[in-house]
Order: sequence, then structure tokens, then C-alpha cells
Amino acid sequence: MKFSIGGPLKLAFRPWVEGLENIPAEGPAILASNHLSFSDSFFLPAVLDRKVTFIAKAEYFTTPGVKGKLTAAFFKGVGQLPVDRSGGRGAGEAAIRSGIEVIERGELFGIYPEGTRSPDGRLYRGKPGGLARVALATGAPVIPVAMIDTEKIQPPGKIVPKLMRPGIRIGKPLDFSRYQGMEGDRFILRSVTDEVMYEIMKLSGQEYVDMYATAAKRQLAEAEKAARQAVKEEIAARQESGA
Repeated sequence: MKFSIGGPLKLAFRPWVEGLENIPAEGPAILASNHLSFSDSFFLPAVLDRKVTFIAKAEYFTTPGVKGKLTAAFFKGVGQLPVDRSGGRGAGEAAIRSGIEVIERGELFGIYPEGTRSPDGRLYRGKPGGLARVALATGAPVIPVAMIDTEKIQPPGKIVPKLMRPGIRIGKPLDFSRYQGMEGDRFILRSVTDEVMYEIMKLSGQEYVDMYATAAKRQLAEAEKAARQAVKEEIAARQESGA
């Protein structure tokens, strides 16, 4: 299914790619990418000859009905691996174990260090758990990847994508084997994650924000809620004064 989906995607959107030579022809590697759009997990595999396995929400695979079965088949076809994210720390451990298993099979494992899509197109602080722990537990090289303009193709909440050319820049592999076996050291995890994020920033040209994207989303949601409340209060005040 990868090729049946990848072909039409490349034909319709004509993504441009730089650095394909940095993807090994065989053997394990971790592809660490920025995350701008839901479509990132489709465009990157579409331009590669090798299968890339990403972590996806388990809900995509367990929704009942015909639509749910079609959705599950689609995500499995493009290399998505279901992980239940509802269990807090346990969910993170499950994702890490899944990543290690992919690497131990000699395959490519895709991960978004930010943990969620950017709310505004900027690059946010990487979470030090999954990426660094999988890299240090396996010794696999980390390849930084920058998705370009995918947020313009399919902004959050939009179902139908806009036809335009996205870009993908693939950086040179980063070797963290010197830290292998030190995945229990939080300072090492932070250092590895920050180094990868710096390389992604150079590739993408994004403005870097030293906070987690999840925190930024909460701030935006709170600001929108406050703005809506202010509008309601203003309307109520006008109605009261005009009564």
C-alpha cells in the first residue's frame, strides 16, 4: 500500500527533496522530524524507497464500523504503529519499546521530538524521552528531517488539502553511540534531544521556541477562551446599557 499511496501523492503534490543520499540503503536509523501537519507522516514515506514506521494514536486503529476499518487499513499501509497514548507515562514507555523493536528489526523509525504538531509553524523544544532513549538504547544513527510548508497544505482542522509543493530536507546522520547505555541520565537525554532539534532548526529555517508545543497549545487555548469570554461580556454590557 505504501507504493500505491506514495505514487499518487508524488504525482499530485510533486514534493521536492534534498539529502536523500543521507538515508541508508539498509540497516536501522531514526528519522527525527519537525511536525507541521497531519500529512507529514505521509509525505516523508512517499519520497523514500524504504518503509518508515511512525507511532500513531491507537484510536485510528480501533474505531468501529466500515470507516474505522478503512482508516485502520490505511494507517497500517503507510507504516503507522498503534500505541495507546491514554496511559500517561505507560503510554510513553510503550512507544519507546515499539521504537526499539522497529530498530532491532533493522528498519527506519520515524519520530516527532516535539511530541505534537506545531500550533503556529514555529519549532518547539523537543521532549527528551522517546527520541533520545531509543537512540541510546539501540545505538542507531539519528537523521534530522525538516518538513517544509506542509502546514500550508493541510492546516489543523482542514480535511481537504491544498495542492502545492511541500519540501523535505534530510540532514546528515548524527552518531550518539558514545552515549549508548546512558539512557537513564536525564542530562544526557536533554543534550541529545537539543542537538537534534538544533539540526532540525538549521534545516527548516523555523524560529525556535524554548518551550514545549503542548504548553504553547494550552496557552493559545486559554487566550482564545479569554477572548471569547471578553466578547460575551462586551455584548452583554451593550445589551444592558441599551435596555
